[in-house]
Amino acid sequence: MEATPNRTRSTPMPTTRLVVTGTSWVTPSLRRVHLRSDDLSAFDGSGFTDRYLKLVFPKPGVTLPENIDVRELRATLAAEDLPVVRTYTALHPDVAAGTLDIDFVVHGDEGVAGPWAANAQAGDILLANGPGGAYRPDPEADWHLLAGDESAVPAIAAALEVLPTNAVARVVVVVESEAYEPRFQLPGAAHVTFVHRAGATGAGLLTEAVRRVDWLDGRVHAFVHGEAEEVMRGVRPYLRSERGLAREQLSISGYWRRGRSEDGFRQWKADFARAEGDEG
Repeated sequence: MEATPNRTRSTPMPTTRLVVTGTSWVTPSLRRVHLRSDDLSAFDGSGFTDRYLKLVFPKPGVTLPENIDVRELRATLAAEDLPVVRTYTALHPDVAAGTLDIDFVVHGDEGVAGPWAANAQAGDILLANGPGGAYRPDPEADWHLLAGDESAVPAIAAALEVLPTNAVARVVVVVESEAYEPRFQLPGAAHVTFVHRAGATGAGLLTEAVRRVDWLDGRVHAFVHGEAEEVMRGVRPYLRSERGLAREQLSISGYWRRGRSEDGFRQWKADFARAEGDEG
């Protein structure tokens, strides 16, 4: 789902036990779950704004080991007992207070994580591996481009929150309608453009909107995430080839794939990486 740093299988991802303390709606499709843990030390020193957790949803009746690394479960559990694992951005981690938030895109009963979030109650338990991450806005950049759909809103919001008040930023977000527009904490020299899909699939809207952004002078640092086909085959060629962005200037990846399950999307992403030589 994100441009993540390389890890070896010998490097464990810490397991954190999270307890739901409450929920709230950020937009009609973004459900925020407020969480607490007795130990958030894994986040100590984590400065990435795209920091993420691998959320573990056990199958009914299956008890998981207390300290798990989701990457090792296939070697220890039968295929039918494997939990569902989903990747989400971790927001506002406070190590001292032991609190953090996670925003979930909710589409009715579709999927696993969204319905869980829509029905989460105080006291519910959530197991998570991580955090990981790879992106934080470059303070040396002359301006910032942040673009995506609802799935990227949490990471975009986190990036905007750490920018200095005089930072120059252009933000492009595809949402369903005006009612679904999130409120961002914007630097004084930032401008946000919301694009409404209005019931359509949204295919092509992000690419078109990014192309319409006035290209500013100086060095840009870009963060573009969302539907994989559009991000990787639409926006990425424009930024890499036409605008000439170097790899280190761009954090870009698909968070989901239209018409694919999570497992199907992972296979698509692996196939794409092989076909492209894993170029960023």
